[in-house]
Amino acid sequence: MMGAWLAAISTHFRRRRMARFVRTMGITPETSVLDVGGTADSWQLLAAPPRVTLLNAPRARQEVGSASGWVAGDGRALPFRDGAFDVVFSNSVIEHVGDSESQARFARETMRVGRRFWVQTPNRWFPVEQHLLMPLVHWLPRRWQRVLAPRLSLAQIALGLSRDRREFYMIHYLCDVHLLDAAGLRALFPGATLVRERFRGCTKSLIIHSAENRAEK
Repeated sequence: MMGAWLAAISTHFRRRRMARFVRTMGITPETSVLDVGGTADSWQLLAAPPRVTLLNAPRARQEVGSASGWVAGDGRALPFRDGAFDVVFSNSVIEHVGDSESQARFARETMRVGRRFWVQTPNRWFPVEQHLLMPLVHWLPRRWQRVLAPRLSLAQIALGLSRDRREFYMIHYLCDVHLLDAAGLRALFPGATLVRERFRGCTKSLIIHSAENRAEK
């Protein structure tokens, strides 16, 4: 029951975000898009999706293996030439790639491979940690998170993960997930446009994009 409720909320936000993406970036069925770290689900929300290539980690084969145009790879070292895509799109991925240097590499690759880009990430200052569905835990020192997160995470209950998957999810969160705020995201993508997605008056997520087609400059 909780899982279905969370899925409905997630779909609502994704549908609204995808509509904004299409409107802001002028997406058409002819636009070539590289989705770094995504699956086909988001693109199925669009009536007229663009030409999408999905890039994801090899371990995501189960989630994206049946999709056409799937490439196994690392967002920090994209296997494409400069400007290969009209747009590089990334939804809730940059916070997963590791430390600040890894995030900087991810940002550089995004800007290198795409003539334009659209990157979304949860806001560090939103009071609920959106990967764990726990309030305030992400503001605590890591040593406290290691104690509290495995015991109190609602996400693990709602998603119905197996024990192995729960352990992997928690280790990944504690070791690799580094949330960004607006200043941190702007520093990674200097000169780009920042958009704040709000929920109940609070900034839930951050989007940064370049609407300029640099290939035409």
